Amino acid sequence: MAQGKKLSILDLQKMKRNGEKVAWITAYDYPTAQFAEAAGMDMLLVGDSLGMCVYGYEGTVPVTMDQCIVHCQAVRRGAPNTFVLGDMPFMSYQTSDVDAVRNAGRFIKEAGMDGVKLEGGIRVISRIKAILDAGVVVCGHIGLTPQSSGQLGGHKAQGRTVASAKLLIEDALAIEEAGAQMLLLEAVPPEVAGFIAHKLTIPVLSIGAGPYCDGQLLIVSDLIGQFQAFTPKFVKKYANVAQVVTDALTAYIKDVKTGDFPADEHCYHMLKGEKEKFEELIKDYD
Repeated sequence: MAQGKKLSILDLQKMKRNGEKVAWITAYDYPTAQFAEAAGMDMLLVGDSLGMCVYGYEGTVPVTMDQCIVHCQAVRRGAPNTFVLGDMPFMSYQTSDVDAVRNAGRFIKEAGMDGVKLEGGIRVISRIKAILDAGVVVCGHIGLTPQSSGQLGGHKAQGRTVASAKLLIEDALAIEEAGAQMLLLEAVPPEVAGFIAHKLTIPVLSIGAGPYCDGQLLIVSDLIGQFQAFTPKFVKKYANVAQVVTDALTAYIKDVKTGDFPADEHCYHMLKGEKEKFEELIKDYD
């Protein structure tokens, strides 16, 4: 959708009805958010994937609410006219409905987010309802849910058997019935994701869930080739920032070692007439 003003949840739901795909990425900082807004991105997610992409954690579990809030604030400053979701980190909502509402509220009050995303299906329905009752937009997230990847046996695609596909469908229906305004499917076969997208009236968005959903999400660090530890199967790289940056740093090191940097054009010179005075001054130090 052409972006003259910030999209609302109603605009995003209208895009589904009109068959217009939603394009969104994760963003963790001010510059990336600026670039995304300038490009016309429909929405952004300040994902707890910042644990790996920014802090170098092995997964998302160590990420804290305070870390998420700081990054959400930076993204909001960089993209004031873009719909942005804050990602609720591990143990920010699992403990109780009260904690879920309190922490969801922090994303709205402290960081100016337009809504929150949280992982889980039927098991977190009471959390979803409580957050919605507080007036906060909610995006569900099922399939590969990184916060509970230990229970899944690792970062593995979900819904690849009829039995597990049925569980996903039941989770999706329960999330919509609870009132959530959007749903994210991660690492799910296209035929399963397509059925869920067709069945639900709310936008069903994909990260590694094939082309039949109502929109696509990628982690920006994967999309631009910045994150080097691993690349998921579903990622398409649109740039190789890691190589560009490494080449630039290598060239800089070479220039410093050879004396080619800094050159005269990189230096500040004394004001006219001051150089002669300075030469007289330093004679006193001889």
